[in-house]
Amino acid sequence: MLFRLSWKSRFAPFISAPLLCVHALAQAPVAATLPSQIINPDDSISVTVYGSPELTRVYRVGSDGALRLPLLKSPMNIAGMRPAAVEAAIAAALEASGLFVAPSVTVALADVASRPISVVGAVRTPVTFQMVGRVNLLDALARAGGITPDSGPDIVLVRPDPNSSATLLERISVRQLLDGLLPEKNITLKGGEEIRVPEAEKFFVTGNVQKPGPFQIRDNEPVTVLRALALAGGALNFSLRYAYVYRKEDKAGGRNEIQIPLRDILKRKASDFVLQPEDTLYIPLDDKKRNTMAVLDKVTGFGIATATGLIVWRGR
Repeated sequence: MLFRLSWKSRFAPFISAPLLCVHALAQAPVAATLPSQIINPDDSISVTVYGSPELTRVYRVGSDGALRLPLLKSPMNIAGMRPAAVEAAIAAALEASGLFVAPSVTVALADVASRPISVVGAVRTPVTFQMVGRVNLLDALARAGGITPDSGPDIVLVRPDPNSSATLLERISVRQLLDGLLPEKNITLKGGEEIRVPEAEKFFVTGNVQKPGPFQIRDNEPVTVLRALALAGGALNFSLRYAYVYRKEDKAGGRNEIQIPLRDILKRKASDFVLQPEDTLYIPLDDKKRNTMAVLDKVTGFGIATATGLIVWRGR
C-alpha cells in the first residue's frame, strides 16, 4: 500500500512518547479553547491531527454546518455535534480515505458565533448574554437576578426551530420549574432563545371597600367577587344592594357595565360572580342610608345629652 504522507507521519509510531507530545504541542494552533459544547454553524474549531501539520489549524464551520478539510473530497456535517464526536468523525474520514492509519485527532471549540440568550419581562435585571458552556433555564433566570413578585404564573420560552426559519413557543409553569418536581422543565438552552417573563394579570376593586386598588391574578385560579372583596379588606358599611363590574369590550375599546347582586351573594342567596383580567369591581356607597344613619346618630346624641341634663338639674 502506498502512503501519501510526510516522513514524519510515516515514522510517527516509532517516535518516543515524550518527543511525540512535544511535536504535537508545537503543531497545535494558537487559539484559546472554550468549554465543550455543541458545535453550531459559523463556529470556529481547533483541529489537531498528530503528525500532520497541513491539517492542524483552526477551521470555520460553514453556515450550512459543514467542515471542509483540505485532504478530504467531501465536507463533513458536524453541526449539533460535540468536540469528542467530531474527533471520532474526522479520524474515521481520514482513515477511510486511505491517507492515515489510526490517526489521532483532537478537536476543541475555539470561538462561537453570536449565540445570545435574552431574558426580559418581570425580572430584576433584564439581560442579554452570550451562551458559553452548559446553560439551562434556571441559569438564565439567575443571570437576570430572578423573577419579581409581579411575575405571572408562566414563563414563555421562544426559540428557533432547528428544522426551519420559524420560532417555537413553549409555556412553562413557574411553580413546576422552581419546585424541581419536573426536571425536564429546566430546559437546556442552545443559544438564540428569548425568555419572556410576563407580568401577572390584574383586576381592580374600587368604591366602598377597605383597601381599593389593583390585585394580581395568580396560579390561574378564578377570581370571584367574594375573593376580590376579601383581598380588598371587605366592603364597608352603607354599601348598596348591587355592585357593578366594568369589563372591556373586545372591539370598541369601551366598557360594559354588569350589575351584580352583591347583598344576595354575601348572604349565599345568589351564585358568586367570576371576574376576568382587567375587570373593575365597583362597590357603590348608599348615600341615602348613610345620611339617614347620620341624622339618627345626631338625634340620639341630642336625646342622651338632654336626658343627662335633666338628671343633673333634678339632682340639684
